[in-house]
Order: sequence, then C-alpha cells, then structure tokens
Amino acid sequence: MVTFVDRVTLHLRAGKGGNGCVSVRREKFKPLAGPDGGNGGHGGDVVLVADPQVTTLLSYHHSPHRHAGNGGFGMGDNRSGAAGESLELPVPVGTVVKDADGETLVDLIEPGMRFVVAPGGLGGLGNAALASPKRKAPGFALLGTPGWEGDVQLELKTVADVALVGYPSAGKSSLIAAISAARPKIADYPFTTLHPNLGVVQAGDVRFTVADVPGLIEGASEGRGLGLEFLRHVERCTALVHVLDCATLDPGRDPLSDLEVILAELAAYPVPDGQVPLLERPQLVALNKVDVPEAKDLADLVRPDLEARGFRVFDISTVSHEGLRPLTFALGDIVTRHRADEAVKPAPERIVIRPKGSEKEFWVRVEGGTYGDVFRILGEKPLRWVQQTDFQNDEAVGYLADRLNKLGVEDELFRAGATPGATVVIGEGDGVVFDWDPSLTSTAELITAPRGTDARLDASGRRTTSERREQYHERMDAKADARAELEAERLAGASWAEEDDE
Repeated sequence: MVTFVDRVTLHLRAGKGGNGCVSVRREKFKPLAGPDGGNGGHGGDVVLVADPQVTTLLSYHHSPHRHAGNGGFGMGDNRSGAAGESLELPVPVGTVVKDADGETLVDLIEPGMRFVVAPGGLGGLGNAALASPKRKAPGFALLGTPGWEGDVQLELKTVADVALVGYPSAGKSSLIAAISAARPKIADYPFTTLHPNLGVVQAGDVRFTVADVPGLIEGASEGRGLGLEFLRHVERCTALVHVLDCATLDPGRDPLSDLEVILAELAAYPVPDGQVPLLERPQLVALNKVDVPEAKDLADLVRPDLEARGFRVFDISTVSHEGLRPLTFALGDIVTRHRADEAVKPAPERIVIRPKGSEKEFWVRVEGGTYGDVFRILGEKPLRWVQQTDFQNDEAVGYLADRLNKLGVEDELFRAGATPGATVVIGEGDGVVFDWDPSLTSTAELITAPRGTDARLDASGRRTTSERREQYHERMDAKADARAELEAERLAGASWAEEDDE
C-alpha cells in the first residue's frame, strides 16, 4: 500500500459565477417601478495552504479531482446571489506548484503561505446594476463566467536542515532512529527506505531536522534505483552527512569508492537557479558500524585520506551510540551558523501584484479560411464579455456590440481589412462566430422605443382627466345624435300613417 506520495497531478475546477437576475419592481398603482434584479455571486476559489501538519500528498493521490462551489443566482428585490464556497487544500511545507507545462507557479516554503491556484468565476450583473440614465430598464442581465479549470502539478521537496546520503543499507535509517524520535523501517536488505523520513534532533540548545533520503547508487542521477526520484529532497538542506558503511560485504566496495560514487551523483544533479550546488554545502562524513572490529580497522585506515580531502570524519555506531553526540553537536554548529547568516541577510522583497490593465486589451488576427479570411478577436476583455452575454436576448447582444465598439474593436477590424458580412470569431478554437455587420451597434433597430428608453415603463393604462372629459362629451353627443335620429324617424312614420288613413 502506498503511504508516501511526493508528486501528484491535481485536476481542479473553480466555482462558476452565478447569473445576474432580470427583474422589474412592482408596487401598488406602479406595475413597472424600475429594475431591481440582483447580481450573481462569485464562484469559489481553490486555494493551496502550506500546513506544517501535512507531510505527504497521499490524499490527493487517491482523489485528485477537486472543485469549489458555484456562486448563487441573483434574485429580485436587489438580492445578490451567495458567493461560492472556496476550497482550501492543505499541502506540506516545501510543496512546489507547477502548471501543466511544468512552469513553476509558486514555492510554498513557509508555513501558512496561501496561493489561489484556481480563481473562481465572476458573478453576472443584474439589470439593476446595468441601468443608467440612457438605459433605464435593461431587459437583460449578464451571465456568470466559468471558473478556472485545468491541471496543476504538486511536487514535494522536503524542508530539512541536514540530509543523510549514502548507499542502500549504509545505516541511514538506523542513524536517524538513534539520534531522533523517528522510527523508520529498518531491515538487512537494500532499498528498505522507500520514502524520505524526517527526524528532529536536539543538540544542546539547538534543534534541527534531519532527512533520511533513500539510498543512492551509481547512475542515480540518470534514473537508476530510487535516487533520482528523491534527490530533490536534498535541495533545501543546509548540510550533508555522507553515511559510509565500513562493514559491507559486497566485493569491490569500500568507503572511499562509495563516497566517490555519491559525490559524482550529487554533482550531476542540477539544483534550481539561486540555490547553492549540493557539493558546495557543508559536508561531514560518518563512518558507520565501527562496533564491528573489522569495520573499526577499516575506518582507521580510510580516515587520513578523507581528512586530507577536507572532510570532518566521525566514527559512529548506531548500535552502541558511539560517536553520535559529537556528530549531532557538529551538525548543530553548522545549522546555527547558517541560521545566523540567514538572519543578517536582508529580507527578500515581498512581491505585491496589483491588478492593472494590459497594455493591449485585445488584438485582431487574420486567418485564412476556405470561404475567405476569418478575423479572430483575442483578448481577456472580449472573451469575458462574450461569456457574460445571453445570446438568446437581442438586447443583450446589442449591449455586447456597444461594448466591443467602445473598446475599438470595429475600428481595428476596419484596419485589418474586414468588410460587412466577414466572419468574425471571438476567442481561440471554435469561439463565438459572427457575421460582422458594422451598422448594428445596438438594439435600436429591434425596438420601437427611442434608444435608452423602455416602452414598458412609459406605457400606462390610466386615462387623464381631460381624456375622460373628452370621451364623456363624445358619448353624450353620440347619444344626443341617436335620440334625434330616432325622433326624426318616429315623426316620419307618423306622417306616413296619416296619409294612408286618408
């Protein structure tokens, strides 16, 4: 069963913004009292948080698909939708976040650091927010935009002060178990350690962490064994301890040849820009298993050669604990000096990113097509505006045309050689396709009311006093004319009857 994971790919989806609401306020004697549609809520973000209590990416290995909550829809009576619930993902301190192409986005090296890896979508504006003196009652609202969706890579690089490196079965796990409270797996076969182990060591007043890195073999930097998989855990360490096995029974191996192989692999491993190469960091040599008489003799034999090369050498035994105290105090001195040097260095300037408009908000790219040129409009604003537009609503489409025109899209299309009826695409890929008509800049051609007004608000079924008086007089005159006509017919009928009697 997998118990330690230090590299994983997350499939993230931020929350979608809620749609704005189209609503008209209704009051007694005022059936259309103005727009009151609320805004949609913003979608939730996906946030990575460096948590010291988390030591592995195992939970994301088993469930890599994560998504935040969507924003609520706007409602009438100027009620905005609820914001989507953000999703916080705790990751170990020392996690490097990369995009799908492998470019580093952020290095979470301090506890509590937060990084919004997937921003949520924007909520759409309701028709109340879109109202203006020229557009008093918009019959449309903006849609919410989708949140960011994609893959990111998480790579854990252990944050420790000291790294134990050496061949498999050299005694690194036994050493970290002897000097700290860590309890790694220990056995008498190679590659017992399958993942880095961390231990906290107390040397006098100094406390530091030690990392036990899986064993290195020749060719580790090229992918042999487990070394390449875990060499990145050595990058952040202040000092290195070469644990050399003086009691090995393998033919052709001895402490000096083992050290040469390890040094070659460390030299071949590239570290990120700005970091000290591995071989330029403080290094100590621990000649292990000196409790064995033959190993003690071999340690005495190779110590002068190692000291001649500038290494501080310690004879240790993880069984009898011989030499462990001097080794830990020497490491404590190195860590203390390093921390003192780091303290006097000026604090790195905090990078503050403030939103600002891009130098060029959009651009037009002319592409050849089967039926003529295709003019593709690219840019953050046009793409966002298209996502916010309800294309089932003619007024919303006209509003989009007005926004694009104010941005200067039509002028740029003219300069690019577009003619009426040309194919215009907004966004990459299929995008949104238009047959360009430069004469259509609003919905003025689609409605009977003057531009910026709404006939629904101007219409009223109640008659004025003068209209009622005029209609009353018209009815009275019509009744009088009808009575006069009936009287005339009656008199004419009576005269006919008198003539018949005669």
